[in-house]
Amino acid sequence: MHPANTLSLVADIGGTNTRVALAEGRRVLPDTVRRYRNAQYPGLETVLSRYIAEEGDVDCAAACVAVAGPVRDGRATLTNVDWTIDRETVARAARAETVAILNDLQAQGHALGHLDPANLRTLVSGPEPQPHETKLVIGVGTGFNAAPVYETPAGRLVAPSECGHANLPIRTEEELRLAQYVSSVHGFPGVEDVLSGRGLERVYAWLGAEAGDPREVRAADIMASVGTGADPRAEAAARLFTRMLATVCGNLALIQLPFGGVYLIGGVARAFAPHLDDMGFDEAFRDKGRFAGFMSNFSVSVIDDDYAALIGSAAHLVELMA
Repeated sequence: MHPANTLSLVADIGGTNTRVALAEGRRVLPDTVRRYRNAQYPGLETVLSRYIAEEGDVDCAAACVAVAGPVRDGRATLTNVDWTIDRETVARAARAETVAILNDLQAQGHALGHLDPANLRTLVSGPEPQPHETKLVIGVGTGFNAAPVYETPAGRLVAPSECGHANLPIRTEEELRLAQYVSSVHGFPGVEDVLSGRGLERVYAWLGAEAGDPREVRAADIMASVGTGADPRAEAAARLFTRMLATVCGNLALIQLPFGGVYLIGGVARAFAPHLDDMGFDEAFRDKGRFAGFMSNFSVSVIDDDYAALIGSAAHLVELMA
């Protein structure tokens, strides 16, 4: 049994699965993490009600859910599952007095500074950041998004965005042909259409179309071939992906000025992390003409912590209740 009205409930709602856990302050309790397949439930309230029952009918003091989709006025609609989530639903299901709903990348931003340093991998070195400086979290996984993290006198503010749906930046003839290929299939060459797991598959398919040898390969299989010499096309796709990722990250750094660091998170970012250095991420990130020297102000790291959204949700609740 858990003590009443003491712990917080935190949830990370993806397009396929929802993970729910209890937290004591900012610390997520590992033994309480449970995973539920969204397709088996009509909505989040059913998931949370089942979780509460499975955790001994726990009475939570607060609840925060991180949602893979835009949030407005305390209400979220998931992109890939027919669920609508609002504060009243979460409060009722969790029996919590304090409730928050965040975009999943906002939750990742709230986790910065509360993660185990062992789960941070430096890609690009930079000056030692100061506590008050802006940070930037960039999610590269099923989709793509980014959110600036501001430290204010009133606490941390993580501004939401949907920048993965902005136009893909084009710098070379090769990238223009790729954008035209994406446009022919999807009608619009968005950043997420290339810089995501599905995007890597599209890059691979486009290289095949260019070579007159089209074939489809899953992103996981493409990454498994990188560095082995087994599939030169996988290597070429990964290199192009890396260069475009670095360009977009550099653009976002110039827009947000994250002197506190840039942090990549998500399954694709973690899979690429061991290869980004060899594939020229650093050089492409800094390739901004006369601003190349200025780019040395920004460090870039990869977060390798699958609980980051849960930790960030717990940290946000601590600030709300302070």
